[in-house]
Amino acid sequence: MSEFPGWIVIEVGKYVDSFVKWLLSNFSPFFDAISSGSMWMLLRFEGLLYWLPWWIVLLVVLLVSWKVKNLLSGVIFASLVFMIGLLGLWNLMIQTLAIVLTSVIISLFIGVPIGILMTYSNRVNSIIKPLLDAMQTMPSFVYLIPAIMLFRLGKVPAVFATIVYAIPPVIRLTDLGIRRVPREMVEAAHSFGSSSWQTLFKVQMPQALPTIMTGINQTTMMALAMVVIASMVGAPGLGMEVLIAVSQIDIARGFEAGISIVFLAIIIDRLSQGIAEKFKYPE
Repeated sequence: MSEFPGWIVIEVGKYVDSFVKWLLSNFSPFFDAISSGSMWMLLRFEGLLYWLPWWIVLLVVLLVSWKVKNLLSGVIFASLVFMIGLLGLWNLMIQTLAIVLTSVIISLFIGVPIGILMTYSNRVNSIIKPLLDAMQTMPSFVYLIPAIMLFRLGKVPAVFATIVYAIPPVIRLTDLGIRRVPREMVEAAHSFGSSSWQTLFKVQMPQALPTIMTGINQTTMMALAMVVIASMVGAPGLGMEVLIAVSQIDIARGFEAGISIVFLAIIIDRLSQGIAEKFKYPE
């Protein structure tokens, strides 16, 4: 009597499996187009980063950090990037950055419009929020299964899994930022004859931009957190180094790759936070 009765168990997983197989058999050209577009964007970023001389990359990090934070931060961040090069992981860093940049940009193109739609439609809001809850609480390894089935192994399934894992913050904070715009400002815009689109892009979006930038920061950090997991579907980069080190119990190799990911995380987090601070209005 202490055991749950087996005759009422529902095998939900097989229905999900059937649904994914149905998608693959009926919409294969659509997923091929997505795969081609994602790969094109990823290769463009990768090619640009490979094309830039290493010292130019350091100079860009220094100048951007100086502009966003201060000169000391610029020197520190440029030194961290230089240390990754000293560890012999420069090319792997570029591959990781290309995957992260591609995932974040696609997440923004998808997430910001969804966040806006959630603001203007309570019905859409009530549908999307539970999905976002599920996306954020579902173990990230689970995303690799449909990614492999739909896009096979390589960089594209890594981008797909990263997008699904990292997109919720930018959707939530876009919705939150627009909702927090004072009603008086919106009513004033309408009273001066602004259309809904003009009110959105000239009043609400500028006011919500600091919150949206915080969402972009969180999405970027979550995308970077997926690099090790994404390596399990064949994504190259620093995550693959960590995975190989774990499989071979190579402490030195794992530490070097792991500390390089930490350096990247620190730089990206501080710079994106600094950019978000630039958009904040004075109290």
